[in-house]
Amino acid sequence: MSPPLSFAGKVVLVTGAGGGLGREYALAFGERGASVVVNDLGGDIKGGGKSSAAADKVVEEIRAKGGKAVANYDSVEDGEKLIQTALEAFGRIDIVINNAGILRDRSFGRTSDQDWDLIHRVHLRGSFQVTRAAWNHMKNQKFGRIIMTASAAGIYGNFGQGNYSAAKLGLLGLSNTLAIEGRKYNIHCNTIAPTAGSRLTETVMPPDLLESLKAEYVAPLVLWLCHEQCQENGSLFEVGAGWIGKLRWERTQGAILRHKDQPMTPESVRDRWDQICDFADATKPANIQESLQTLVEVLSKVDEGQGLRANRTSGVASSAINPSEAVGQVLPEMTYSYTHIECILYALGVGMSTKDADHLKFLYEGHEAFTCLPTFGVIPAQCSMFNGGLSSIPGLNIDFTRLLHGEQYLELYKPLPTSGTLTSRASIADIVDKGSGAVILLDVNTYNGAELICYNQFSVFIVGAGGFGGKRNSDKAKSPVAPPSRAPDAVVTDETTSNQAALYRLSGDWNPLHIDPNFAAMGGFKSPILHGLCSFGFAARHVLKHYANNDVTRFKAIKVRFVKPVFPGQTLQTEMWREGNRIHLVCKVKETAAVVLSGAYIDLRADAGPSAGATGTVRSPYPALPETLFSLLKCPAPPSRVQAEGLQSDLVFAEIGRRIKDVGPELVKKVNAVFSWDITKGGQTCAQWTIDLKSGSGSLHQGPYAGKADVTLTVSDDDFMQVVLGKLNPQQAFFGGKLKVKGNIMLSQKLESILKDYAKL
Repeated sequence: MSPPLSFAGKVVLVTGAGGGLGREYALAFGERGASVVVNDLGGDIKGGGKSSAAADKVVEEIRAKGGKAVANYDSVEDGEKLIQTALEAFGRIDIVINNAGILRDRSFGRTSDQDWDLIHRVHLRGSFQVTRAAWNHMKNQKFGRIIMTASAAGIYGNFGQGNYSAAKLGLLGLSNTLAIEGRKYNIHCNTIAPTAGSRLTETVMPPDLLESLKAEYVAPLVLWLCHEQCQENGSLFEVGAGWIGKLRWERTQGAILRHKDQPMTPESVRDRWDQICDFADATKPANIQESLQTLVEVLSKVDEGQGLRANRTSGVASSAINPSEAVGQVLPEMTYSYTHIECILYALGVGMSTKDADHLKFLYEGHEAFTCLPTFGVIPAQCSMFNGGLSSIPGLNIDFTRLLHGEQYLELYKPLPTSGTLTSRASIADIVDKGSGAVILLDVNTYNGAELICYNQFSVFIVGAGGFGGKRNSDKAKSPVAPPSRAPDAVVTDETTSNQAALYRLSGDWNPLHIDPNFAAMGGFKSPILHGLCSFGFAARHVLKHYANNDVTRFKAIKVRFVKPVFPGQTLQTEMWREGNRIHLVCKVKETAAVVLSGAYIDLRADAGPSAGATGTVRSPYPALPETLFSLLKCPAPPSRVQAEGLQSDLVFAEIGRRIKDVGPELVKKVNAVFSWDITKGGQTCAQWTIDLKSGSGSLHQGPYAGKADVTLTVSDDDFMQVVLGKLNPQQAFFGGKLKVKGNIMLSQKLESILKDYAKL
């Protein structure tokens, strides 16, 4: 077990530390050896008054536990005085927690100059003054950790808090710039948006909810971000109730609306609005350089006269893609002959090593159980793409240098032979118009003689080839699936080598992007990147080892979405969730936490459990549990396998159905949403209901929704009745984990019009 984090020798200033979150931070730092400056003006939540009592009390608490602390009673607007207190008492300043805050909530039209200015002076100007006073001291000592306190109101907005929201989001901008300027001096600045019980929230939250949102559930994140081991910098986190999530900006691919030597019009904006706002294949710019790079590319395209072509929104006549001509076309048949050498090269390419004894059967042709990794099935199939087959298809007049491998599905019908000649027959299954590009679905069936041995679906994205008026989605696509919303059941970490890409390319992907630094630089990468299918192979064998004891006969299918590149030498971390015979997985770069593979899963044959021999880098986030308790963590059986006997909720849904028949059109107009209900009993799903208040006059039917519900609610039969009868507050049920909600959580508030008064027994 790793040693506890210590702050011995560090000096911490916490503003607004007389109570709530600030007090919790100060106590936590004090307990772990830091010298703490407890700042608090002692005013009320509106900024009035002054008292030394609050700060003095916290100082006494820290000293009573053997810690070191002094009080400061100055306003954060006098930042120099706060830092001077730290220097005089302890000789240095290492960490600044900008926590002090007040409220002056008013609807926007009633906000006075004083309401606006006071909030900005305390939150934004105060954080600026305190941090600026500490900045040069941190630069000189080559160490500093700074926390800015934003708010969900600043991120998302909130009625009556225009002044507060503006100041809080301003702190995020300040933090991002400080992170950039301070990086070379080992000064890190991060922002948190906490939800916790405090003086600022006690007036707007019920007492039991405040109890669930303790300040002590926020402090651990703040301490980690401020520790010298933590390298996080320039990030934003939401935190509360024991949960932490990282946020980032997302941007659509957008549309080029300007043509060379032609005016840009509002009509062109109107006509391309759907494409401008389409978040499919969204980008996630991490800095201003990446943001500006898009504009540089746009200017280049406009100067080259490409803007006009990109602006076509309909009509295949002028498009580079004609789906009606291309879909269904069959590519030239390809054969792939191989020996045991190719199987071994592939296994080495996806990270297998003789250091692991159970890898030997994939690496040594003389092993009594010598076999081929299941994911080798992509190798014979990819010849259909790499050998120029796509360029021969009519209706696909596209630039294949703009091709990105978006998703991959592989299904095995029997284990692959370790040598032989396989034949692949590929066809264009469908083409989808994503606006910013086109998605081509390539189906490849691979045969060993006359026997179908495996099936691949390559989903490739052609950048800039969209806008041809095609459909947005395809029912022929093998869709990715999100993992369960719980901690992973198992985690495997595996280091790639600096030669990993050079080794993997010997399996047939000769793209110089993976070996030539100059070519990689042309693609915008600092160095050659690892093949996406290499990461795919790493993750697949992690699952195969942990859940199937490396038994290839249990492997049925794998689906992944490629998200971000991996650089050779980085560590791949595969997080896994078991749901019956389906293993959901997310693959990340451990060093950066960047997701590499998402929406991924592997289907296994039979009921494969975790391998008793799965050792090495495998670790589980759970301690050993009694079998009776572990069974409660397993995936619920499908509703059809559970007897729904004596469900109280059936009567409620019957009443809801009658209500919809009576006033359905009124509810559809008011609610405009589809609600899917999973009713559980004894931990298993035993009934599913769909309330459709979006289509026609509304309807209720038993069973799951055929499309994508706006909100999915999971609750036990007993708790459902407690909510309906008014004995259990829905908000308490949600924060207590009794009511789980997926989708647009705000729409769930509209359920009151369905349940209130009309569903009583």
